[in-house]
Amino acid sequence: MNDTPLDSIESPAELRALPADALPDVAQALRDEIVQLVSRSGGHLASSLGAVDLLVALHYVFDTPRDRLVLDVGHQAYAHKLLTGRRADFARIGKEGGPAKFLRRAESPYDDFGAGHAGTSISAALGMARGLQAAGEDAFAVAMIGDGALTAGMALEALNHAGHLKQPNLLVVLNDNEMSIEPNVGALGAFLSRKLSAPSARRLRRLAKDVLAPLPQPLQQLARRAERSAKALLTPATLFEAFGFRYIGPVSGHDLPSLLATLKNARAMMAGGEGPVLVHAITRKGAGYAPAEANPLKYHGVTAFDAATGDMPKPAATVPSYTSVFADAAVQLARADERIVAITAAMAGGTGLDRFAAALPERFHDVGIAEQHAVTFAAGLATTGLKPLAAIYSTFLQRGYDQVVHDVCLQNLDVTFALDRAGLVGADGATHQGLFDLAYLRCLPNMVLMAPKDENELRHMLRTAIEHPGPAALRYPRGNGLGVALDADIRGLEIGRGELLRDGGDLAIVALGSRVAPALDAAARLAEAGIEAAVFNARFVKPLDLPAIADLARRCGALVTVEEHALAGGFGSAVLEALAGQGIHVPTRLLAVPDTLVEHGDPAVQLARFGLDAAGIARSALGLLDACGRSRPAPGGHLRGVA
Repeated sequence: MNDTPLDSIESPAELRALPADALPDVAQALRDEIVQLVSRSGGHLASSLGAVDLLVALHYVFDTPRDRLVLDVGHQAYAHKLLTGRRADFARIGKEGGPAKFLRRAESPYDDFGAGHAGTSISAALGMARGLQAAGEDAFAVAMIGDGALTAGMALEALNHAGHLKQPNLLVVLNDNEMSIEPNVGALGAFLSRKLSAPSARRLRRLAKDVLAPLPQPLQQLARRAERSAKALLTPATLFEAFGFRYIGPVSGHDLPSLLATLKNARAMMAGGEGPVLVHAITRKGAGYAPAEANPLKYHGVTAFDAATGDMPKPAATVPSYTSVFADAAVQLARADERIVAITAAMAGGTGLDRFAAALPERFHDVGIAEQHAVTFAAGLATTGLKPLAAIYSTFLQRGYDQVVHDVCLQNLDVTFALDRAGLVGADGATHQGLFDLAYLRCLPNMVLMAPKDENELRHMLRTAIEHPGPAALRYPRGNGLGVALDADIRGLEIGRGELLRDGGDLAIVALGSRVAPALDAAARLAEAGIEAAVFNARFVKPLDLPAIADLARRCGALVTVEEHALAGGFGSAVLEALAGQGIHVPTRLLAVPDTLVEHGDPAVQLARFGLDAAGIARSALGLLDACGRSRPAPGGHLRGVA
């Protein structure tokens, strides 16, 4: 006898072989396993629990992977992963070599589209639906979107395009867990969901069309207005039907019999050429696990916790995170300057701006998952004399790049960008790595770009950026700071001026941001071997402190640059460009993340692999000196920790 219904399911084909009345047990087993496994490994819990029944029903009704299933972001995808052959390795989710937290086409044939940034599912599914139709395949494309992703502008653009195309084989499932929708849930909603999609209702609609056809046009229009008015009173259909979709809902996203009936009817509607169809399902984040239902925000992304009680032990570390130091500094600066306003794109907690919202709610704006709007909204605020501070993860600002170019930089508007999660991010993996911001920002006119060596310097850089009367961005890493003392006052820094932290004549290590501390450690290791390395904290990527860097290059004759960023177009490239422009040519090593997609894993291990830890920096410095014929370790000298 199997211990759990999941033991007999290797793929959705086995799921579809079960009788429908077995599915509630499958859903419960999925919830139990997700809670148990995530309690040990950490991960996205509340959203995945809320989507379990929907995913069971979708894989049961549709012939995946022949029918395409696109899930918007990966927060809701854990049941999908467990049902599609990744159960055996699921305990290692987010760990190096284990399954990704998000969806990856290379990981499974059931992951039809990579999903890390919200709002892309409808566009991708529409493209698939159109392609399947062009190939003459009688298959469907399903987009499941939720968790606030419908606020993304491109989701609405995709709805508009799908309605224009009258795409018959496209289904959008709105996984709606917003509290304001709950009054629509109940017997009437479930009744309408089933009846509006049932074959009898479709026959009545066709009959109504036939009856109305001979009538004069004014009577036809009157009848259609009456139908629309009645549906608008009973369901939230008007918006989606304006986009050209057949709307079904709301239906409970946790009532499997109703879900199955509704999805089967939706499939029949599409098969009959009545698509595109939108099914509106009401769900609860954390469904089936009381702690997550009671506090879905807390249990959205979790570390290890006690599955029996839901207790999450707080880390004993007393060192504050960069995010919290940024948030406190933002509040302190805003209290002193009423022109400062804060903006986030659905990441108030992640960016720390929930503290700003609590302290100064009238000057805080959460625009939803709409980074493009966030940037241009900030630009508009800046035209009125305000000083907008937009806190957006490095990886998410990519989504608003055109707006950064056209609406901020080309108009030289006073907007500050605080780029959290710059560098390697660990378990979130390739879609969330903040490895490209230096390259995509330093090429922009009017932009000032900087990175702090520690959490104290972060505070001073924040003031520097805000006081600068034009575009400015500061990038800082995920995780805790270095534990340095925080100055009582937050002061501005001289723009374009770095600092020499250690002098030496054998070579210079020019480091940026998070790599300054390991560069100092590397210099100490080199000193033990008789090699004196200067260490320079660049602080600014644009404008560079070219006079200081050029002087180091001339004096030392060899240069190593270090950054937690992609090699191409990054800080090291900026240094080489600047030195070449001065006619300065010295042996140089650029240490950065190579031209590869960095998957999920332990950032410390990854930094060591790329030679960006202290040992790697020292090893590269020694290799550079050897290549120049200049290595001169003291008698008996050695490099600590360097093979």
